[in-house]
Amino acid sequence: MASNADKQAVTVENQQVTLTSLSKPLWPDKELTKADYLNYLNRMAPYMLPFLKNRALTVIRYPHGVEGESFFQKNCPDYVPDFIKTKIVDDINYIVCSDLPTLIWLGNQLAFELHIPFQTIDTHKPTEIVLDLDPPSRDAFQLAVTAVLLIKEMVDKLHLTSFVKTSGNKGLQVYIPLPDHRYTYEETRLFTTFVADYLKEKEPKIFTTERLKKNRGNKLYIDVVQHAEGKTIIAPYSVRGNKEALVATPLFWDEITSSLRPEHYSLDMIEKRIQTKGDPFSAFQKAKHKQPFEPVVTWLKEQKKE
Repeated sequence: MASNADKQAVTVENQQVTLTSLSKPLWPDKELTKADYLNYLNRMAPYMLPFLKNRALTVIRYPHGVEGESFFQKNCPDYVPDFIKTKIVDDINYIVCSDLPTLIWLGNQLAFELHIPFQTIDTHKPTEIVLDLDPPSRDAFQLAVTAVLLIKEMVDKLHLTSFVKTSGNKGLQVYIPLPDHRYTYEETRLFTTFVADYLKEKEPKIFTTERLKKNRGNKLYIDVVQHAEGKTIIAPYSVRGNKEALVATPLFWDEITSSLRPEHYSLDMIEKRIQTKGDPFSAFQKAKHKQPFEPVVTWLKEQKKE
């Protein structure tokens, strides 16, 4: 039980949230406590909430920090405060984190990893394409760098606007924003399959779409299956449950170089990074409305017919 000094009720945007065990060590190797994590969420909320808003949230909770056991949580627990909004999807009552009080409450529940679907609760159509590039190990991270640079070259030729972030673990993820309520997962699958086939053809010795890990060898896995209704991706600026407190960090394209390492982006340096460099995803929402994806889809459909 937290002592009085380690427990406090705070008012967050007119909602009362009780914070507990504030001195609890969560990432011992980084000397980060629960108070540090809640402060991070509070400061990073303006950058996180646009991606969490109106999405059915799956979290991974770490009740005893990263050195203890963790568990997935999809169903909203029955002890949530009244201000928490939920949405039933396929018989699961998901939390929807569209505001700061909800985000802070989740942080107090030690929800570290925030995983979101590719569509909002208002649609069955994806609001972005995400290409998940998963090398066999963190030591092979440069395979992901090679992959995203090839993807960048391709999407630039197609005049598409793209964004990139670390996964917070060992890979990279390329985002292509889409206009809302327009394209189906069947249509986006045409594109992700096209990209994967292009990479495999370009570098067959280092890229694969093989689902079974044991059959991939030392190749980077291009996860085409992951971009589908009901699947999720780690949200931008979410911390991961690894000992280094690595964050799924948006990057600028000029940062994708041979010196890039996921270990460079941990929870304790992200706020300073944004203050000095800015947010690489700041133009994400604007790009959705200008994305010239229609000619690409039309061409891919024609190719499929042939």
